[in-house]
Amino acid sequence: MTTAKPRPTPADPMPAERAEPGDVAGVPRDLPPELGPDAVSIMEASTFMLSNALGDVPPHSIGGLVHDDTRHLSCWRLTVNDTSPLLLGASVVDHYSAAFFLAVPELPGIPANAIGIRRQRFVGDGLHERIELHSFAREPKQLRLRLVAGADFADLFEIKSEISDRSHRITRTHASDGSQLTFTYSTDHFHAETRVCAWPFASRVDGDGLVWDVTLLPGRRWSCELTVPLGRGIANLMPRRRDFGEVFDGDQDDPTGRWRAVAPVLRADSDRLRAIFEQSIRDLIALRIEKCINGERVMLPAAGLPWFLTVFGRDTLITAYQTLSFAPQLAHGALIALASHQGTTVDDFRDEEPGKILHEYRVGELTVTGQRPHNPYFGAADSTQLWLIVLSEYWRWTGDDELVHHLREQAYAALRWIDRYGDRDGDGYVEYATRSLHGLGNQCWRDSWDGIQFADGEIPYLPIATCETQGYTYDAKLRMAELADGPLGDPELARRLRAEAAELYERFNRDFWLDDRGGFYAIGLDGDKQRIDSMTSNMGQLLWSGIVPPERARRVADHLMSPHLFSGWGVRTTATSERGYNPIGYHMGTVWPHDNSLIAHGLARYGFRAEANRIIVAMLEAAGFTDNRLPEAISGYDRTFGRTPVPYPTACNPQAWSSAAPLLFLRTMLGLDARDGELRTAPDIPAEFGRLHLRGTNAFGQRWDIDAAGTHATVRPS
Repeated sequence: MTTAKPRPTPADPMPAERAEPGDVAGVPRDLPPELGPDAVSIMEASTFMLSNALGDVPPHSIGGLVHDDTRHLSCWRLTVNDTSPLLLGASVVDHYSAAFFLAVPELPGIPANAIGIRRQRFVGDGLHERIELHSFAREPKQLRLRLVAGADFADLFEIKSEISDRSHRITRTHASDGSQLTFTYSTDHFHAETRVCAWPFASRVDGDGLVWDVTLLPGRRWSCELTVPLGRGIANLMPRRRDFGEVFDGDQDDPTGRWRAVAPVLRADSDRLRAIFEQSIRDLIALRIEKCINGERVMLPAAGLPWFLTVFGRDTLITAYQTLSFAPQLAHGALIALASHQGTTVDDFRDEEPGKILHEYRVGELTVTGQRPHNPYFGAADSTQLWLIVLSEYWRWTGDDELVHHLREQAYAALRWIDRYGDRDGDGYVEYATRSLHGLGNQCWRDSWDGIQFADGEIPYLPIATCETQGYTYDAKLRMAELADGPLGDPELARRLRAEAAELYERFNRDFWLDDRGGFYAIGLDGDKQRIDSMTSNMGQLLWSGIVPPERARRVADHLMSPHLFSGWGVRTTATSERGYNPIGYHMGTVWPHDNSLIAHGLARYGFRAEANRIIVAMLEAAGFTDNRLPEAISGYDRTFGRTPVPYPTACNPQAWSSAAPLLFLRTMLGLDARDGELRTAPDIPAEFGRLHLRGTNAFGQRWDIDAAGTHATVRPS
């Protein structure tokens, strides 16, 4: 093991609804044909634009411009002489920008491909688009360029299902001079506006369309620019506006540039590992949200694109944990933002209780008007413990006593929630059961309607205490005891928490252990305290929490790496031996990268480095088939089923905790840890990856360089 202590110099400045059968945790199963398989999505902060490959948003599709959970554009269609262009190519240039290359088809008086079209688009403080025509014809051509816009102001929750008709409340005040189209929606409790501004002004306004009459000479170009400005919302801080040249030339003077400037750089013998690391950094930049909390600007990760571009509890916190050794500012922001919305009262509609950390936060009309409970919704039995775990881990990596002192009361409230409200019946376990008509039935990470099953496929009765939630609780209490002995200065609390953790350890290992099938942990206890006896990946997360006795760890590791659970690409959520197993069941057989990152980290904690590396190598090989990015989940088909991993059909991509999984994989291979003011490494680098050189990782307010190969490493200040 290699250790290093920080040098005594100043720190560098660091800038539901319940899913129904047939649904996949709120994600639509099929992409509507209007958008097609090559749909293009770009995003920035709380804004995203989803279009088809032409750059259009056809009416009645799930596409459009969405900002703060409201769709501001539901139609965005370009025609030339009343005809849609032909597609040549389209690509996302960066997470916030895209380019579309089109051609005008053969039309009366216009030969095929005589007119080329380029659409450049980015989102930032709104939507910005440039449309450029280029003539390759031999004679002047008369063109009628039309851009039709529409705004239905649908709530994000409606876009994927049934959209309320708001047309009787939408007013249009389009400028007669062709400078802009304006759509306004207003009720007693909600207001939204969409303005489409044009330059040069259109020749005329025709209905909801801007029309330019263009005479295009041979070899000449013509262009127009469109802007849809958007409000910044209550708390979101958008990057400064970019010009079109900057979109493609790059710009570092904004939050994206500042984030990238403090992120570490990986140099490695393995091109694959280096490319995956860089893609993870880019995705996390794309998914970051900046907020202003009590005058302080903080940054934290949103959950995923496109439907989860908002603050979550569990997803945000696990992502923060995965990235702590590389970008502690994400954990800092997550801790502050989530603490600012901590539960204060008992509210059945929102599943809120004092001290509880939220599950999901939304600001769309259905939430603002009280039709949905998401402002915020608290339906997660584990986010509170995860918040405490991340608070501890952040402190270990930064030594930031000040933040721990600042969040002292929130941490104590979280502990009270665990014992008073999390443990619903006084049996010493944290259980869940929704009280909201719109609440999630399952409030663990497997939160689809059928995510928890008995081995025979039966659905258990509520309330349910899942095994990994008890592991999180155990870990949270031990970590809080460490903080109580340290910066909190509360030794009595430390003694009590260690005693409670020891009692939970004994009770859990008695009540959740099943001796059949070689011995394994039940996924949970149902409302009748029966063991829910399906074999799942959740037991791997118990290794991460440290609640498994050393004498049982080998059996757990063997199950995880058995053909029933290990697909060859990663550990399945549910073993093939269970009645409910389905390789494309959302939580019933798929392989989740974030789950595997915690499992591998847990295996390494217990000394099973070879098993951990087997998972890591498999998952990173899988990423090589998906543009070096791990999606939310992949299908659980065995590796022998085909040469490539089978995609899960509706996986979010990127998804924060999947994009962050390679960072935790890297930390696991390096054996990287921060304890007692020391940066420690105990590497076990697979031969496939050769030598690693990590430059500028963050710990204790300093930057560090790590060189590693095999089981040897050196650590030094940058």
